[in-house]
Amino acid sequence: MKLIERIHLLSRPDKLKPARDSLRKLAIAQGCSPENIDCLIMAINEACMNIMQHAYNGDENGEIILEFFRDDDVLIIRIHDFAEKVDKASIKSRDLDDIRPGGLGVHFIHQVMDEVDYKDRPGEQGNTLEMRKKIGDVKNCSIDCKGGL
Repeated sequence: MKLIERIHLLSRPDKLKPARDSLRKLAIAQGCSPENIDCLIMAINEACMNIMQHAYNGDENGEIILEFFRDDDVLIIRIHDFAEKVDKASIKSRDLDDIRPGGLGVHFIHQVMDEVDYKDRPGEQGNTLEMRKKIGDVKNCSIDCKGGL
């Protein structure tokens, strides 16, 4: 497994646009299928927004670290924060039948990524989310990822 990129950002929504631009370049350079790039970026964006809103509770001084690794044909994304530890059992999407804005980020992430794992960091502050996406495969995703990116 080879580290290919590390991005540090503050937990402020205005920092996500430059991060998304970097992610797009990285995904293209790594050979991600064009059908996956928008969904990949949107899933990572959703994960970062969840950290900002829920882990840091809107504190704009929190730090988020995005790490990207390559393991053969798999892109591995690790997102680290330094907020209070989150109870993994509490991380879930709202009921899909509950029609209203928001609350579907976790569902979206699981739809887009091949694997999603919330890693323990014993003895360390914070949380780590690890997501894996096979680079060449197009995962059938019923979510329209175009627009706004």
